[in-house]
Formats: sequence, C-alpha cells, structure tokens
Amino acid sequence: MWLPFPPDEIEGLPKGLNCHFWDGGEDGRTPYPADPADCSFFVVPYLKRPSVKTGALPLMRRLEVIQTLTAGVDDILPALESVRPGVRLCNARGVHDASTAELALTLILASLRGVPDFVRSQDKGAWESGFRPALADRTVLVLGYGSIGAAIEDRLLPFEVSRVIRVARSARVTAHGPVHALDELPGLLPEADVVVVATPLTEQTRHLVDRDLLSRMKDGALLVNIARGAVVDTDALLAELRSGRLGAALDVTDPEPLPEGHPLWHAPGVLISPHMGGPSTAFLPRAKRLLAAQLTRYAAGEPLENVVLVHPGRPGANQGG
Repeated sequence: MWLPFPPDEIEGLPKGLNCHFWDGGEDGRTPYPADPADCSFFVVPYLKRPSVKTGALPLMRRLEVIQTLTAGVDDILPALESVRPGVRLCNARGVHDASTAELALTLILASLRGVPDFVRSQDKGAWESGFRPALADRTVLVLGYGSIGAAIEDRLLPFEVSRVIRVARSARVTAHGPVHALDELPGLLPEADVVVVATPLTEQTRHLVDRDLLSRMKDGALLVNIARGAVVDTDALLAELRSGRLGAALDVTDPEPLPEGHPLWHAPGVLISPHMGGPSTAFLPRAKRLLAAQLTRYAAGEPLENVVLVHPGRPGANQGG
C-alpha cells in the first residue's frame, strides 16, 4: 500500500498491511518507497502535478485499487489505459464537502456584498459605500447535485434563500426535495439569481455551461464555479462579463493555473480564488478517516466505497502477474 501520509499518523489502519509513505515530494522526484510492481493499493498524492500522480501506474503490475483524495478523477482517467483490467478507481466523496461548500458560500457572499470592492477601497484609504444585493430572498441553482451540492444547500438555508433549484444528470428525490434532470436546465436558468457549478468534469460536461446556457441566465445573475474550469466555456463567460450582464466567482478556471495576463484576471465583475475549495484544515482529518475506512474494507475483503469505475482494460494494457 502506498499512502501519501505516514502510516503511523493514520488512526484506525488495520494491522498487518505493508504500508509505505510516498507523497511525491515537493518536486515530484522523491524516490519510490518500494518496488511499484508490488503495490496493490495506491493512494494518489494530493495537490501534485498529473505526472507525479500517475507516473508510477504503468509499473504497478499487481495494482487493484487507485484511491484519489479528490472528488474529481478527470486527471486520473487518461492514465488508466496503462493499468491492468479490473483496477477499481475510487474518489474522495465526502472528504471535501464541508470545505468546498464553505468556499462556495464565501464566494457568493463576497461577490454579492461587494467585498472585493471594499478591499480595493481600503487599499486606497477610501470610504466608498453603496447598496448591494443580499443572499436572502434569492433563488440559487446548484448544477451538479451530489454530496458537495447537498452540503452547499445545507449552508444556504440559514441565509434565508427563497429557493434552491437542484440539477443533476438524472431526476430523483432527496431529503431536501426534488432534483431536476440535466435536460431541464435551460428552462430553469432564467429563474436563478445565483448559479453554482458543482458538477464533475467529464466529456459530457466539458463546456456544458456554454454561450447558450449563459445567455439564458437572468440579467445581473452570478455564476459560481467550484467544480472544474473546463465545465464553463471561458470565452463565452468573458463575453458576458465584459458586457456587464453577468458576474462570476471562480475557484477554478480554464486554463488553470490562470496565466499572467489572461483576460479573466481583469474582467469586470469577476472574483477569482486559486482552486482553494479543498485545501483547508478540514481536509486532513477527513482524508485520513477515509483511508482508514477504505483500507479496513480492503483488508477484510469487503466492498469499497466511492468506486467510480472498474477499469475494463484494453488490448495491450498491463496484464500484470
């Protein structure tokens, strides 16, 4: 087992597992802790370059499980062609719910109440007041209503929003109420004052929020993206921002990291945070609890949680031994 935390720092790990600590190091050049060919359970290092996250996968001939510490797995999927058939890919559903939902609320409130303007005024030593919209009595649409979407709604309700519209790939009913199917989204967007994008990045959701969907948002609405940058068409969003019709709060961008000089940096009505939904003090204890629980299930031969897919393999893929 390759773990990105020292095993003795993970409370509840089952006894008898051969665990090795490897987090890729600061530059991704930290030597492997053991022969990759013997690794059966690989926990992907957190906040590392894709080449560090996936570089050892082709060498892991006995690999059975890839466990990410992120809710999204889009950066791992391209590397699966190098692993043996039957490998289970698990995400970190639940680990980032609290932290990401907190940031979503922070971005919404900061944007609506004009906090970036306050900071700029303070830098100038200027007292510049004005009338700003509140979150109370607003309609919020959550696009991608999974565990993070539900956590966002939990935090919206105390702010007396008038309505939360839930949208996911398919319709269902939750404890909070009905979830609309994705094909209903175009008709729902004109009702929302705030649209929070929380959907995973897949081939189906890449540029899902395009020129057409943005045009259906009401004048003055706020788009908040805490999912993946490529879910939103950047050029289409820039056009709306420059017109002044929409505002945006973006924890993720396309491209990412956002390069110096990119027009998004200085577009009117946009607040940008550098992909900070997950990295907070809430991450480490939740990540360690997830790993202890998953490895306990693995050692006992029980079904794992958060299985995103089981790799079907392809001709010529690593068959292992």
